[in-house]
Amino acid sequence: MATKQFKNEKIEHYKKQFENAKVAVVADYRGLTVEEITELRRSLQSNKGDLTVTKNTLCKVASKGTNFEVISELMQGPTAVAFGFGDEVAPAKVLAKFIKENKKGEIVGAVLEGKVLSAQEAQKLATMPSREELIAKMLGSINSPASGLVYSVNGVMSALVRAIDAVRQQKSA
Repeated sequence: MATKQFKNEKIEHYKKQFENAKVAVVADYRGLTVEEITELRRSLQSNKGDLTVTKNTLCKVASKGTNFEVISELMQGPTAVAFGFGDEVAPAKVLAKFIKENKKGEIVGAVLEGKVLSAQEAQKLATMPSREELIAKMLGSINSPASGLVYSVNGVMSALVRAIDAVRQQKSA
């Protein structure tokens, strides 16, 4: 049986994660082996995230007073929480990919900006492009009209130069 000191340490650990996280994705990890959980944790850590297999009551206590207080609605059964400290989409993507490949576990829901997302909404979060992809698309959209203008002006200038050269050749002949 866990001592009170051990429980308090766990609560402090969870509280720090809640304070630093941008998103928390809750998953049911039934059927996963320790090796698979370790593999999933490493995948999340390489994407600025972390995975914590939690004791529901300790997690509920730790979430009090944070933006993740509503996570208690999702805490039922064996629970693992994937925290995202960088990109809000990355933990959901990593979890969804892992579940699809291993056919074990399931996403229960998520908490983003203090709002509970259902399992379906968390799956949709997993299909969204990452922050970097969105920035690249936005820059491409901004750059596109400028590029079109440059090509148009260049085309007109090239045509003008060819026309002047043709007139010069005609007059010199």
